[in-house]
Amino acid sequence: GEDGESVVLLDQTRLPGRVEYRTVRDLKEMVEAIRTLRVRGAPAIGVFAGFCLSALARQMERAGLDTPGLLRELDRKGKILVSSRPTAVNLSWAVERMMDRASGLAGGAPEELAAALEAESRAIRREDEEMCRAIAEHGLSLLKAGDGVLTHCNAGPLATSRYGTALGPILLAGERGIPLRVFADETRPLLQGARLTAWELHQAGVDVTLICDNMASMVMKNGWVQACFVGCDRVAANGDTANKIGTSGLAVLARYYNVPFYVLGPTSTIDLECPTGADIPIEERDRDEGRTLYGTRTAPESVEVCNPAFDVTPHSLVTGIITEKGVIY
Repeated sequence: GEDGESVVLLDQTRLPGRVEYRTVRDLKEMVEAIRTLRVRGAPAIGVFAGFCLSALARQMERAGLDTPGLLRELDRKGKILVSSRPTAVNLSWAVERMMDRASGLAGGAPEELAAALEAESRAIRREDEEMCRAIAEHGLSLLKAGDGVLTHCNAGPLATSRYGTALGPILLAGERGIPLRVFADETRPLLQGARLTAWELHQAGVDVTLICDNMASMVMKNGWVQACFVGCDRVAANGDTANKIGTSGLAVLARYYNVPFYVLGPTSTIDLECPTGADIPIEERDRDEGRTLYGTRTAPESVEVCNPAFDVTPHSLVTGIITEKGVIY
């Protein structure tokens, strides 16, 4: 925000019907924005967390907190932010980075600390933009004019700073006049593919066709797609990848139909502390996401629902991981 004490975000839960910006000032609103997916997409959550800590530090500095008190409070609030969504590693990565920067200034004035955190949060965003651009270039090198690409969930500009990860190569192709055709999985239960990916690509003038999740097999069988491009929320040290629920099923289909399956994400999404996919915590979300569709009941109210937000694709099904540094096969 203008005052340096708030964060302004595009509310992704209102898209595509309404383009609405929200301003959050306190920790409770920040956590709510992450939990309810007003801000979502692993890199975007990391950038948002950086801005949140910067805003909170500025508030505390202006309220007259001394440096030790500010650091203590920031650490406490940072931990609460991290707990708001467990699967994406970018959230904890950004908070840790901000806290490292802060603790390096433990001897300085509160004003100095707040200014340094603001600069650091802007650096996180700028680096994310640069990473997305590089990922887009590397991803585009694997495609040729006329190719069909299948996407799942949303890993476009809304989920990052610019270009996106999985959508980056497609948007870059559009800028360069290289024709591609995209099939976007709707991505149940919250329809990020339909509401966000299809909206972003349509806005950008890309040839996009929306499909229900259970149509992907037919699209591959018909030979309409030459690659699958998906984002990632965490990559384990062995290459196992957590991404939006339904990604692993897509990878199984891709293997059967011999369609290359690429995971796109910045190196900050690779968690070397996490040996395999079995060690990635999977977020369970509200049962009602499966029993309703935008307020309309679609199943018995008391029926049990299994609602994991992510699944893990084993590295054996991944053709390559595309990062800002290149393609890892």
